[in-house]
Amino acid sequence: MRFKREGPVAVVDLHGVYEREARMLLEGWLNQAPEEVQELRVIHGYQRGTVLRDMVREEFAHPRVAVVLPSLNPGETRLLLRNPGKGKRTGPQTHGKKRGR
Repeated sequence: MRFKREGPVAVVDLHGVYEREARMLLEGWLNQAPEEVQELRVIHGYQRGTVLRDMVREEFAHPRVAVVLPSLNPGETRLLLRNPGKGKRTGPQTHGKKRGR
């Protein structure tokens, strides 16, 4: 299963997916993501996953994404999400690369 949800955190595994398909998967899921989800952890790999990593960390933009953070795991990136009803993510302030709308 590509997407898995555990409370306010969802996880997507993009291993074996091409960049274009990965972008479409992320956009589609974020367009329908429940308001309760505050974080999406994107598993892209790190040995052969550099194209996906770079797309997620440097190029990908979506109105729900407030902050993009590298994880301690080099094969994972954390996307902290905004609450779509309020336009801003609730919760503690974080340090990381902020994304515009």
